[in-house]
Amino acid sequence: MAIDHGSRWRRWLERGLVVVGVLCLGWTGLVFAQTRLELHRARAAAAAFEDAPSVAAAVDSAAYEAQGPLTGLFEIPRLGLSAALAEGDDDATLRTAIGHLPDTSVPWRGGNTAVAGHRDNLFRALRDVRIGDVIRLKTPRGTFEYAVRTTVIVNPEDVWVVAPASSAELTLVTCYPFSFVGHAPYRYIVKADRIGG
Repeated sequence: MAIDHGSRWRRWLERGLVVVGVLCLGWTGLVFAQTRLELHRARAAAAAFEDAPSVAAAVDSAAYEAQGPLTGLFEIPRLGLSAALAEGDDDATLRTAIGHLPDTSVPWRGGNTAVAGHRDNLFRALRDVRIGDVIRLKTPRGTFEYAVRTTVIVNPEDVWVVAPASSAELTLVTCYPFSFVGHAPYRYIVKADRIGG
């Protein structure tokens, strides 16, 4: 009796692809669960510091002069975007949170605060952002609100977008185009101005 080697290889290939598919689904589920857990923690922390000093008090108070890590909750209400806000721009941070770029200012110090997120994860909603949309950062040092002023597409080398500024502003950075597969060639930038100061 002849053995059909072709059908045997097809069966092994099919089984192998099923295993790869299950592993991919498991990894996606794990990342989703981690992101939800970080969001839950950020919301709980934001609720705990609702009584934090106002923006004006935080800016004027000597107790808030030291620049510390930016953590809390990031929200764009119109887009239904709510995510944990964490210090750092490494892959581990951006997998589950919006990351504050460490070399930029923090909101309570004024200047240009820059945050980043993955376009295929938490910042996917930015493709629908509009001029005037409100962005809210809830931190232990107060809640800071910004209104979107402009969006621009730049090259990765265009670091002027995160340069220090004299006014209080927020810069969101993600890769572009949103539907690109692989390492995207451009960066999508959202610039927002502090509301009320």
